Amino acid sequence: MFNFTAPPPLSLYIHLPWCVRKCPYCDFNSYRRGEDLPEQAYIDALIRDLDQDLPRVWGRHIESIFLGGGTPSLFSPHSIDALLSAVRARLPFDAGTEVTLEANPGTVDTERFKGFREAGVNRLSIGVQSFEQEKLRALGRIHGREEALHAADAARTARFDNLNLDLMFGLPNQSVEQALADVRTAIDLAPDHLSLYQLTIEPNTVFYAAPPKLPDDDIRWTMQQQLQEVMGDNGYQQYEVSAYAREGKRCSHNLNYWHFGDYLGIGAGAHGKISDAEGISRTIKINQPNAYIDKAGTAQGISDDRRLSQQDVIIEFMMNALRLTDGFPVPLFQERTGLSISVVMSALRTAEQKGLLARGARAICPTDTGKGFLNDLLCLFLSEEDQYPPSVRDSRRAYAVRTPNSIT
Repeated sequence: MFNFTAPPPLSLYIHLPWCVRKCPYCDFNSYRRGEDLPEQAYIDALIRDLDQDLPRVWGRHIESIFLGGGTPSLFSPHSIDALLSAVRARLPFDAGTEVTLEANPGTVDTERFKGFREAGVNRLSIGVQSFEQEKLRALGRIHGREEALHAADAARTARFDNLNLDLMFGLPNQSVEQALADVRTAIDLAPDHLSLYQLTIEPNTVFYAAPPKLPDDDIRWTMQQQLQEVMGDNGYQQYEVSAYAREGKRCSHNLNYWHFGDYLGIGAGAHGKISDAEGISRTIKINQPNAYIDKAGTAQGISDDRRLSQQDVIIEFMMNALRLTDGFPVPLFQERTGLSISVVMSALRTAEQKGLLARGARAICPTDTGKGFLNDLLCLFLSEEDQYPPSVRDSRRAYAVRTPNSIT
């Protein structure tokens, strides 16, 4: 059924699950840190986990590495250095390969950033979320405005020339003017990349149990439109629904997700996707960090390992590729899914007739209407009896599909 002409690009995702405290909006697999962070034990577990996955990718080259969380910047530069050295000894990647580490402004300083840079991290993603003190308190963040400003400055002092700032909009009681002020403050710091997410209330979060008062749909829509305009006016090109970059600074790792590339996922709760001659498989590692430390590298350390059906593959590809502003080249569908474009031709025609999709000779991309109503567009690629497959529902932010007119 699947016919791959060549394996897709391969990335490595490493999950470091601890935070100083859990934010009330967060539905990622993250845990409040105890008194003692088991750094060495967890690094050892990650290496065992990687060793177990290596036979799936023998002979393949790593295109990008992403250390996400949780709060990876809680780990010492020494531990990050040991981890990346272990990866380097097992999988080939070039000296200039993008290596991203997520950081919380409340857990870093210049010397720590310098240590990460010396360890081989060359891209930082700092979770600012807002520069307004009241909004940071409402989001449960451990940092304030000054720590956020200092973190961006410290990153430059530490010689990071590829810096992303994460911001959120649609925050509790936020006005359009406050959202614009946050983005303008971020732009003044001259990051190379900005990720701009709309706050949404997710199940299994504190906010889900006790929802805060959020701006209504009309206000959030106005925020989105004006934020996009400000970003464009200041040289940031929107290339995905929540991602903006200066020339040459798009995130390679996330682009590999959105182009339906392959990736190994190691760490507690990490997801992986690997293509081979028989099709595409998806793995999920066990969630709980202490259990993961005990069982990583064994069969018990894997909570799910399955082959994707043709329907799974189609919807996962579309959920990713149609998030991109420019859509995807027509040949990419067959290259990354192993399926002929003919299997989705009927859905493509319907989407085009509804004004949700534009089909050219070389590329397929969502229209402005399709970008605003991504859920409706994606539903066209599901058969009537199907629902979103578990592998899609449970994935990280690369597969998040929010409500219509959202930017996340």
